[in-house]
Amino acid sequence: MAPAFVHRDRNTVCVMDASCRLGVSLVQRLLRRGYTVHAAAFNHGESIGSLKRLSNENKRLELFEADPFDYRSIVEAMDGCAALFYIFEPSQDQVYDELMVEVEVRAAHNALEACAQVETIERVVFTSSVTAMVWSENCKSATGVVNEREWSEPNICRTFKLWHALAKTLAEKTAWALAMDRGVDMVSINSGLLMAPELSVITSPYLKGALKMYQNGVLVTVNVDFLVNTHIAIYESASAYGRYICFSDTICRPFDALKLVDVLSPKNASSPSCDELKVIQQRIQNKKLNKVMVDFDAGRHVDG
Repeated sequence: MAPAFVHRDRNTVCVMDASCRLGVSLVQRLLRRGYTVHAAAFNHGESIGSLKRLSNENKRLELFEADPFDYRSIVEAMDGCAALFYIFEPSQDQVYDELMVEVEVRAAHNALEACAQVETIERVVFTSSVTAMVWSENCKSATGVVNEREWSEPNICRTFKLWHALAKTLAEKTAWALAMDRGVDMVSINSGLLMAPELSVITSPYLKGALKMYQNGVLVTVNVDFLVNTHIAIYESASAYGRYICFSDTICRPFDALKLVDVLSPKNASSPSCDELKVIQQRIQNKKLNKVMVDFDAGRHVDG
C-alpha cells in the first residue's frame, strides 16, 4: 500500500546537496515549474556561483550553507519545506574509499533524522544508485532480472572494493530504516550512470566494475533531464512509493559499449575491441517508473 500523503503547502521544497550537477539542474527545473526552493549546498565549488546568480534573479530561491554533519544546518535549510530532495555526490577531487562509505552513511542518517524533526516535511525523495542493486549473487544468475527488490551485497562490494556501490547500498538502507522507524514518507530513485561532459572512468566511481555490469546486462545510463523529471514526477505523484530504478539508455551492444568507452576514457587508455564483447540481454527493468512517468506532464507549472 502506498503511504499517505497529507496536503500542506507542497510548493516549498528543499534540494540538498544543491551544489552538485544534478542538484543545480533540479533547482533550475523546480523554479521554472513554479516552486519555492531552499537550495542547501554542501560543497563550495563553481556551482555556488550559479546558484547565487539564480537567487539574484529569482525571489523564490533561498540559499543555505549546509554541512552533512551539522544537524542544525540541515534542519534550518528544510524549515518550512514540504519535501526534501536528497542527493549525495562528492566533489570530483574526493576519492571513494572506505572512509567515504562512512561519510555517506552518516550524512544520510543525519538528513533522515532531521526530516523526522521538521514538522512540515511530507516526503523525502532520496537519490540512490543502480549500484546499490546489481552486485549480488542473484544478479549474476543468467535468468535473474534486476528490479526494485534487489540489493547489492555488502560482502561482495567489500571483496572487490566497490566502494561506490557499498556507500550507496548502506546509505540507502540506513535512510530506509530511519524513514520506517520515524514515520517519514520516503521514496528512493536508483539512478543509472549520470552522463555529464566532465565524466571519465577516472572521476566516476560508479564505473568500477563496468565491464562486469555490461556482461551481466545491467549497465545503464541516464541523462540529466530525464533524471530531473523523474525526481519531480515522484514527488508530485501521491501514489509513488518504495524504490524506482531510473535510466534512459541501456548498454547491451558492443557498439554502445565502445561508444561509451570513447566518451569516458582518456585518449591513451586501451579500449576493448568488438571481438571481446558480445550482445548482452538486458536484465534490468524500470517498468515501475514508467507507470509514474506516463502521467507526468513535464511542461506543467504548479500554482505559485
